[in-house]
Amino acid sequence: MYESRKHKPLAAGAFASRLASHAAIALALLAISLAIGMTGYMEFENLPPMDAFLNSAMLLGGMGPVNSPMTEAGKLFAGCYALYAGLVFIVTAALILTPIVHRVLHKFHWDAGR
Repeated sequence: MYESRKHKPLAAGAFASRLASHAAIALALLAISLAIGMTGYMEFENLPPMDAFLNSAMLLGGMGPVNSPMTEAGKLFAGCYALYAGLVFIVTAALILTPIVHRVLHKFHWDAGR
């Protein structure tokens, strides 16, 4: 997917394009995840859309929910969504940082085989 250490580092424009594509994928993942969370909170906890957004966004941001779940189904959803949101947080950070870390290591001609 990325150039090997034997190839010249990407030009600045191509690198910016790669970074933008990674950011777009990360934003799409966050938007889908936010929609899933909002739907779940509105369905299982009967929260209004703005409260469902707040709870979902706080979980995706790594902060935790604002409203405590009241129903059994809501508690189950909130627990599963919290686990999912934690993974999405890590994956999103990796998506954004991967091209940057690769470029830095590529500039130093890092090779794992040495």
